Amino acid sequence: MDPKLTAALSAEIDASFDDEVAFLQALVRVPSDNPPGNCTPHAVRAADLLEEIGFTVERHPVPTDLCHANGMISATNLIIRQRFGAGPVIAFNAHGDVVAPGDGWSSDPYGAEIRDGWMYGRGAAVSKSDFATYVYALKAVMACNPPLAGSIELHLTYDEEVGGFIGPKWLLDEGLSKPDYAVSAGFSYAVITAHNGCLHLEVSVLGKSAHAAKPSTGHDAMEAANAVLTALYQHRKSLGATVSAISGIGSPNLNVGLIEGGINTNVVPDRVTLRLDRRMIPEENAAEVEAGLRALIADSLHGLPGITHSVSRVLLAEPLAPVGDITHLAETLQANATRVIGEPVPLLGVPLYTDARHYATQGIPTVLYGAGPRSIEEANAHRADERLPLDSLRKATEVIAGTMVDMLAQK
Repeated sequence: MDPKLTAALSAEIDASFDDEVAFLQALVRVPSDNPPGNCTPHAVRAADLLEEIGFTVERHPVPTDLCHANGMISATNLIIRQRFGAGPVIAFNAHGDVVAPGDGWSSDPYGAEIRDGWMYGRGAAVSKSDFATYVYALKAVMACNPPLAGSIELHLTYDEEVGGFIGPKWLLDEGLSKPDYAVSAGFSYAVITAHNGCLHLEVSVLGKSAHAAKPSTGHDAMEAANAVLTALYQHRKSLGATVSAISGIGSPNLNVGLIEGGINTNVVPDRVTLRLDRRMIPEENAAEVEAGLRALIADSLHGLPGITHSVSRVLLAEPLAPVGDITHLAETLQANATRVIGEPVPLLGVPLYTDARHYATQGIPTVLYGAGPRSIEEANAHRADERLPLDSLRKATEVIAGTMVDMLAQK
């Protein structure tokens, strides 16, 4: 990029930075916990703020029945489109829904308080921050008005915490956007090109209740469920032998996070239900992983008299794997991040999952990049005292602005 344009973008971002911080504070101060997922009020507030800045905002309400089918009350997706001429379309997606604050906060989780250069509040880092990053990066590019060929779209959605099916996926399925590249919310010190997938299964083990004085007259579902758990935990030990070739991903993982069952202390349990979480690396096939788990569970119960079981899928989030011309997008972001941050910024994978996968599933080269510290632990993401360093917000905005220009530069 021309050094004069680089300096102009930086100066524009500096001049608007107080406004950018205030914009993010306003977003954090409107709750958008998901669940319960009543997120349209936040979208309305965000759209109003964006229109005050000068953007034209498309509001796309998701049908109520579709919201309910995805465990939400309401959602309205927002799109901003800025056309600079004929050329590729790059979508920048951030989500405005957040996990509930929980306990242990040192300040109001919706207060957006700034202390020692950090903003504290639910969503400050994940990922209302990137509403601000992408909006003010685009604002700076528009103010500098370089010769560009292509379009920038901002996709501001509200269901990442429950899977992204009525956010990014819905926008794509409805034909509301057909981007050539996509950037989703992330942290500043790595460009993420891949992430794990996730499979949630619910296992119900059924037996027959009986008086605890005569347990042999029943069929103990708890004892049978113990056989399932033993098999699952033994299987978990073997997963470490498989390691992804993508740096940062690591190995597959398995966790049993919920279990319930029984009637009373003096009754043989007739039903036990458990839910498991299986994290899949990008090299794994989700259908094969699910089939293997179903077979493992069935085998663990084989031969137990009076015991039946069922397995149902609760969630399947496919891994994010590199597709298409991802190298061009990833290396452009990497070069801008290294220049702005002043240290080498790597290309990595992360062992979690996001709604960015919905873009990649449709063949759209997709990476994660945005405002944030070095790790989800440092950000206290999904924990009390979630926080964002304002310096990171400033730098990420310049990185994104530079990437917008470089990706759309007239050849």
